[in-house]
Amino acid sequence: MVFSSSSHKLIVFLSGLNYYQVDSRIKLTVQGLTNSQIQSGAYALILAEELGPRRIPVVIGIAEAQSIAIALEHITPPRPLTHDLFLIVLESLNVRLREVCIYKFENDIFYSKLFFEKDGQPITIDSRTSDAIAIALRAECDIYTTEKVVDDCGIVLDDLDFYDDEDEDEDDDDDVENDLYELDPDDIEDEVELMKWLSLLDNDELFFRLDEAVLDEHYEHAKMYQDELSRRKKDNRNA
Repeated sequence: MVFSSSSHKLIVFLSGLNYYQVDSRIKLTVQGLTNSQIQSGAYALILAEELGPRRIPVVIGIAEAQSIAIALEHITPPRPLTHDLFLIVLESLNVRLREVCIYKFENDIFYSKLFFEKDGQPITIDSRTSDAIAIALRAECDIYTTEKVVDDCGIVLDDLDFYDDEDEDEDDDDDVENDLYELDPDDIEDEVELMKWLSLLDNDELFFRLDEAVLDEHYEHAKMYQDELSRRKKDNRNA
């Protein structure tokens, strides 16, 4: 594996594969954890673009959220947790974690790699993103992602005015329309029904809800509204 001198490019050699290249890397910081507004019993890990306004919400489990919270608060548990133990073993073997990269988002799953070094030799390991972040925080190493991942999953806080207004069919029944706008994503448990509800909101309502979600730091909601607006913009282009 070769770590290039450029801060914007990483090239690594994976055994049995061709060169794996990540261009235009973006450094991330861990902004914090919030209760998941979409998935019950889960948390949202908020990753922030270091030099930009975009945020990436990653839904994680309770155990992973607890481990990340402990690392963020610099709490030393009486006995090492799994991620602590992992680093202790690595250090005893003279293995150093150099960095973490979230390199792909596919089928609603983030894919990450851990880049290690031992005696000058590279070691690359696939990892769940929640585990990768928990370990990176303990090792105090950098966390990166790609421009594509941020474009696909990031919540843009600024520069939202590129969306064009669309003509929406008005509902003749005022009571039904009022009920529609009084709903909240948390009120809809079925994913299919949630997508249908989003499709019935007009653009002005989506923009309003997007702004409110960002202000309230409900990044999962914000991403959901932005995804719906992006879908509509794409449909308009293809029409």
